[in-house]
Amino acid sequence: MSSIVAIVGRPNVGKSTFFNRLIQRREAIVDAVSGVTRDRHYGKSDWNGKEFSLIDTGGYVVGSDDIFEAEIDKQVELAIDEADAIIFMVDVESGVTGMDEDVADLLRKSKKPVFLTVNKVDNNKRAEDAVEFYSLGLGDYYTIASINGSGTGDLLDALVEALPDNEEEEEVDELPRFAVVGRPNAGKSSFINALIGEDRYIVTDIAGTTRDSIDTKYNRFGFEFNLVDTAGIRRKSKVKEDLEFYSVMRSVRAIEHSDVCLLVLDATRGFDGQVQNIFWLAERNRKGIVILVNKWDLVEKETKTAKEFETYIRKQIAPFTDVPIVFISVLNKQRIFKAIETAVEVYDNRSKRIKTSVLNDVLLPIIESYPPPAYKGKFVKIKYIMQLPTPQPQFAFFCNLPQYVKEPYKRYLENKLREKFDFHGVPVSVYMRKK
Repeated sequence: MSSIVAIVGRPNVGKSTFFNRLIQRREAIVDAVSGVTRDRHYGKSDWNGKEFSLIDTGGYVVGSDDIFEAEIDKQVELAIDEADAIIFMVDVESGVTGMDEDVADLLRKSKKPVFLTVNKVDNNKRAEDAVEFYSLGLGDYYTIASINGSGTGDLLDALVEALPDNEEEEEVDELPRFAVVGRPNAGKSSFINALIGEDRYIVTDIAGTTRDSIDTKYNRFGFEFNLVDTAGIRRKSKVKEDLEFYSVMRSVRAIEHSDVCLLVLDATRGFDGQVQNIFWLAERNRKGIVILVNKWDLVEKETKTAKEFETYIRKQIAPFTDVPIVFISVLNKQRIFKAIETAVEVYDNRSKRIKTSVLNDVLLPIIESYPPPAYKGKFVKIKYIMQLPTPQPQFAFFCNLPQYVKEPYKRYLENKLREKFDFHGVPVSVYMRKK
């Protein structure tokens, strides 16, 4: 399970800009107006080979009358409570403010590793001004400019060194983990209750009944695994309650620590934006994925309704369309065991190891008949292929000019791997390497 790092601080010090830089995507909204981030953004980052999850929190303001700011404060406190390390960001242009001192007081009580980070330091004069932040009593500080990335290397070196090493914990649990994820009230707990034949989990019509991620050992089809019932992941602007925010964080961790994600969606609500967010979170974590369309019995059907709905889903998840979609009704126990059989197949696909000799015998003739396009008059020649020793399928293609192989051809190679070796439901990574 990867570590969680929370970025905290008062409003408008550059937390979201820094968050976007670390996850290498413009996901959090950035604006000169303070208080733009009212919810939390989750992302994955890595440094020196160590992965961690990142939370961008809203700005912390003590004693505000603004209902949003009061809510943000509660959730910043929860983020600090759940995180393994904290990046406390301050602004060199404003110097030490009363709000900075409030946050520093909160962090001193947390007993977590805190990295005081002075942002907007892009010249020597500002580097000298940063000395005043020693007065916060949090020890040494790191100077960065999140807008251009200056100084982030030293901060991240220290950060990953302080993060706990979770390798031993992962080795203890050898059973595969299937996480049942989705929006609140999609039928996740009912699905597990129907599978195990008992009411193990509380089920109500109230969204958000399940607060925590709970494991159940399950043995069927001659296959033993852990089923994890997770709290529903709601769009972050809708997360009002402290407990629900805590549940969302646990669900994110459950996805990270699973082998296969069973994404349950409510057919009456469709494959909406939040379900897509959960799908891409699982895909970014390179997990096996099975999409379960629940409550299919409530949908008015014509001859091709299921086919049209499946086509719509595949259009939304492109280019990763090689994902099994199973239409189920938990209430009527329709196709719920088919869902588990499919998840087992996806797990087997994710664990698949292909011999190097077989890879080369099958793929090299295909590459020879359709080589990568020439670039600037230079021809790319792929000589050798091997599967990397990772938990999920990753392949290295060794060639003379890896920098000239573009994304469309990598997708072509991925599609050929899927076609010849069946990686249904599993993200496949293709890397070009210098031979």
